[in-house]
Amino acid sequence: MRKNYIHFVLILLFFSFSSVQAQDFLVKGKIVDAATGSPIEAATIYAETLRDSTLITYTITNSEGIFALEGRTAYKKARLAFSSNGFTPQTREVTLEPVMEIGTIKMDERVQELDGIDLVGERVPITVKKDTLEFNADSFKTRPDATVEDVLKKLPGVEVASDGTITVNGKEVNQVLVNGQVFFSTDPKVATKSLSKDVISKIQITDTKTKEQEFIGESGNGETKTINLTLKEDKNKGYMGRLSGGYGTDDRYQANGLLNYFNDTERISVLGSSNNINNPGFSFDEIYEMVGNSRGGGVRFNRNGAFSIGDMSFGFGEGIVTSSTIGGSYANQDKGKYKVDGNYFYAYSDSYNDERTSRENILPDGSFFTDTESSFVGGTISNQAAANLEFDINKTTRITVQPNLSVNNTNSSNSENTISTDEDGNLINDNTSLQVTDGFQRNFGNRLEIMKRLDTLGKYVRVYFNNDNRVSDSETSLNSERNIYGDDPSQVLLNQRTLIDNSNDNYELGASYRQPLNKELYLDFRYSYEKNEQQNQRTVSDFDELTGEYIYNMALSSDFDFKVNKHVPEVGVGSNGKKLRFNLRARLEGNRLENEDFIQETSFSKDYSNLLLSSYANYDLGNNKRMSFMYRSQLQVPSINQMQPVLNVSNPLNIVQGNPNLDPQINHNFYLNFNNYNWRERTGIFFWSSLDINEDRIVSSTTTDEDFIRTTTYQNVKGNYNAAMGINYSKQIKKDSLYTLKLTFRPNASINKQVGFTNGAQLESNSFAIRPSAGLLFNYKEMLEIEPEYTLAVNATRYNLDNVEDVDFTTHNLSFKLTSYWPENLVWGNDITYSYNGNLGAGFDKDAIFWNMSLGVQMFKKKATLKVLAYDLLNQNINTRRTTGQDFIQDFQGTALRRYFMGSLTIKFDSFGGKGAPEKRGGRFMRL
Repeated sequence: MRKNYIHFVLILLFFSFSSVQAQDFLVKGKIVDAATGSPIEAATIYAETLRDSTLITYTITNSEGIFALEGRTAYKKARLAFSSNGFTPQTREVTLEPVMEIGTIKMDERVQELDGIDLVGERVPITVKKDTLEFNADSFKTRPDATVEDVLKKLPGVEVASDGTITVNGKEVNQVLVNGQVFFSTDPKVATKSLSKDVISKIQITDTKTKEQEFIGESGNGETKTINLTLKEDKNKGYMGRLSGGYGTDDRYQANGLLNYFNDTERISVLGSSNNINNPGFSFDEIYEMVGNSRGGGVRFNRNGAFSIGDMSFGFGEGIVTSSTIGGSYANQDKGKYKVDGNYFYAYSDSYNDERTSRENILPDGSFFTDTESSFVGGTISNQAAANLEFDINKTTRITVQPNLSVNNTNSSNSENTISTDEDGNLINDNTSLQVTDGFQRNFGNRLEIMKRLDTLGKYVRVYFNNDNRVSDSETSLNSERNIYGDDPSQVLLNQRTLIDNSNDNYELGASYRQPLNKELYLDFRYSYEKNEQQNQRTVSDFDELTGEYIYNMALSSDFDFKVNKHVPEVGVGSNGKKLRFNLRARLEGNRLENEDFIQETSFSKDYSNLLLSSYANYDLGNNKRMSFMYRSQLQVPSINQMQPVLNVSNPLNIVQGNPNLDPQINHNFYLNFNNYNWRERTGIFFWSSLDINEDRIVSSTTTDEDFIRTTTYQNVKGNYNAAMGINYSKQIKKDSLYTLKLTFRPNASINKQVGFTNGAQLESNSFAIRPSAGLLFNYKEMLEIEPEYTLAVNATRYNLDNVEDVDFTTHNLSFKLTSYWPENLVWGNDITYSYNGNLGAGFDKDAIFWNMSLGVQMFKKKATLKVLAYDLLNQNINTRRTTGQDFIQDFQGTALRRYFMGSLTIKFDSFGGKGAPEKRGGRFMRL
């Protein structure tokens, strides 16, 4: 660490000296249409060096066509460029001065602008096209072997978190497309971590749209963002791929490969991976790859267990996972005719996890404590396929088909030992159990949608049909021994087998019609009918020691048919104005629930009718300022498990029984945000606040007897809510190609109220948390990159019972990522995280330093990388946490992947033969 500190200080000293040599400059002016004299809004003005066209700085004009280009550089002269979509670009060579007034720039309209063709030599760094922000990837200097994620970090207003999550001006990116098509999965990290910056021409950022919004040309609501990566013209034909493999101590290993074939609009991709380090293998990060922590890419996972890509999960939630995967993806399109993409994955995984929990169970007149130790092993075999098919029958009609199919086989074994004690530490009861389960799941879903425009003013009609058909079968063997101590001791032995055959079929048919009232205002009429039927046969048998056979247990078995029919008429009014966009909708949701149990000979039916409202408003304040508000009310119908009055004794210490008299839960969600990005100052601020109110929330109601055996049912309660607010501030400082500095500050706070019942008494917990977070990204000449980040969390929980102590605790999380690319061809990476949880109970680890280090050598003109990696160098990785609720406080610790060392080799290759490609003859290894 001392060497790192000295290295950092030297860089800062050089940075300070270089700053003295640089000069500030400010260029002011106005851009207008040469023919009409009208100001041109969102025109791009940028300065670049004369020697190598390196981008110095840029800005855009406001609504009056006025701009102020401000920068800092050591160069005396520069080239100024002026560009706007639909106009002929202009350039000027100038001698830079502190303040320069260049007057009015008149731009001529292009006589003809060819779609999809870039003018040679025109490298506009940023272009604003209606609702799309477009960056030129080559205008942002990165190291030669950079990925798409590396160039995203250079873009103003774009942040890439340590886990690969991308935000644009505070809004999360929920999908990344390649040439407008899905790349394996809509998960953004799959594309950003596996594709080279070298093959990317443009990075386009827009609000995420629904299929309906795409078809009618309506802007998205702006709550999430979509990034579209367009390939360079000379990279549109050919292939690119990577192979990587490694082996280490404790028999840790990883192998993966990815091959992409491009032929204009057609793409074929194949990938495969196998490892036992909690890594899916879809990331090809040459520095931090092959580690099973949250800094991996392409997926959602953590350093303690399960991960997923798309809708396919690996593992069972915690522990260490060994997995093997193979998959393929295909995409093609013909504009105005069709667009198709599809993928298939096969995956196998094994998991194991040892857990320890310590729980305080809160009662109206005291507490009791349960300590549990468990050991789990399980395996899954998964097959998943999905497709998106769009066909334009003509210019006004589009048909969309989106099928998906998954087939999974699972097996698991979980042994558990639980001990319950009173407040004085006296043993009350214990339970030892072993549960073995084999399961099978098959899910098929499809969405068919037909949309037709009826005129050019915005009138259209849409009809859709959804089906979701699920089958879930399982066989479970449960062996347990429950002992009750005290004045009247007893013992219960359980040897039980449970067979479950479950099917759930859901069908929905809907239609919508839009009637424009004028150029901006419209009316929407919608109707949907949904039918859901769940059939569940639960057969429970107890082992008879006398006969040696399993005997049918009618009291615990069930065979029910649960039906829900829903009718939803809806009417709405909205506007698609240039400045203001809004909609207000009202829907009447009528639900009829019917349940019949053929074994228990019970039945019930319920009718619910609720008027629900929703609204959305987005106001453009100009100069990249935007404010939006959203309100949504949703109805949550009780599940059959919450309503079925049949005992479930799979946990003998906590028996569960449903309540058929439940009412539906209504959730009221409010959301407000303000977004502002100052292109001149490279400063962004994003403010958000949310409020969730649960009306008639369905909560558990627990009764604990004198032996601390719990019986849980469900009931409705009022008073639950959750409120939160936060700010995201970012600032970018750039000096020529010398350094880039990004600062972020993200404080947020939340307050939460939970209401429940124990032994007939109402329990309430009020929790408050404040979490300020600050981060920095410093990149010096693409030779050194430093990313420190600190998060503080202060938590407080208050209970309504005098006999329960309030809970206050503080957590700290400090991360430091240092990557050095000097000397040339040598890559040194350090990823260090310190975490501290001050309120864990005795016997649980409160703090740890998690440190990954790698040293890589790039060989054969960066065609290959040989690397040695140390995972959890200090052997301190832990998986501990504390959770609180209205009637419990629980500490948890589970299995975590610990220290190992691994050597690996990564090889990159490509061959492009498109028009203008320099590698037209034959293949070569890809230089990223």
